Amino acid sequence: MEWFAQNHRPLPWKGEKNPYFIWLSEIILQQTRVEQGLPYFERFCAKYPTVEDLANAPEDEVMKLWEGLGYYSRARNLHFSAKLIADELGGKFPVTYEELLKLKGVGTYTAAAIASFAYDLPHAVVDGNVYRVLSRFFGIETAIDSTAGKKEFAKLAQQLINEKRAADYNQAIMDFGATHCTPANPKCKVCPMSSKCFAFQNGKIKDLPFKEKKIKKRDRFFNYFIFNQNGHTYINKRTEKDIWQNLYEFPLLETEKTIETETELLKNESWKTWTGVANCKITKMSKPYKQLLTHQKIIARFWEIELTGELLLTNTAIMTVKRENLPNFAFPKVIDTYFKDKKNV
Repeated sequence: MEWFAQNHRPLPWKGEKNPYFIWLSEIILQQTRVEQGLPYFERFCAKYPTVEDLANAPEDEVMKLWEGLGYYSRARNLHFSAKLIADELGGKFPVTYEELLKLKGVGTYTAAAIASFAYDLPHAVVDGNVYRVLSRFFGIETAIDSTAGKKEFAKLAQQLINEKRAADYNQAIMDFGATHCTPANPKCKVCPMSSKCFAFQNGKIKDLPFKEKKIKKRDRFFNYFIFNQNGHTYINKRTEKDIWQNLYEFPLLETEKTIETETELLKNESWKTWTGVANCKITKMSKPYKQLLTHQKIIARFWEIELTGELLLTNTAIMTVKRENLPNFAFPKVIDTYFKDKKNV
């Protein structure tokens, strides 16, 4: 708390007591760095100043505003919970930790953050920063991604919280982990707690916190077809339970490996049966564009195709749009990156 008093990190949601804005900031900051999330928070607050405004917004509009942040289930849950609060709770935010947990997309960390920051209730937050500070200071080698570890750290964090100043304490330990006790190059030499820090005293800074699971990523190869005809192209919304649900994309052919040449594509049986295109000309084959997800790596290639005949639509969800209107739709980052490349404008 002494450190926090001298090292306050100014952020727009700090000291905020409106649970809606706190909830918004916490959902945005799940799996997102502050620097990246800050402009999104400001845009959402400006566009939707109340939970009712967010609830009444079209889903496509919400997804478009979220575009680029990733982990889009957060945006879907945000919108769902906003409608629940507006429609079923009369626009009033839950005021207890237990009731907050019932909101879709709100877990123990987020519920504790809202409860402490909005209502100063004594619930300890345990995020990545807190795990790191506690594991290093106390020398805890239990894996933070294990069931036992989560219980151990949650119990310890709750024991340590300053119940009379829960909001300040939670913010202090999170800020300390985010700016001082950082994953790499922590400021141990000027740390006010180094004399009692187990990891520093025992040379284990790089070893803690400990994780037992290593995420294995699988490669997926996407071929996106951008059919151009009189200034129009075709897109569809991803509705299946897969990555990027409710985002838009171009007609997609997923293959077991990357297709390197136009000849290779034209020989592909799926291309022949999938498109049903009689009159088309491939005008451009892009370089591979990559996007790393938690469990997957997407390698996407874009094929610009000029249509002179009718496209046989085997997917009824595909719709025609003017190419100039594409910026109005929310696309996955890999597609957005393709269009931001000046060569592809």
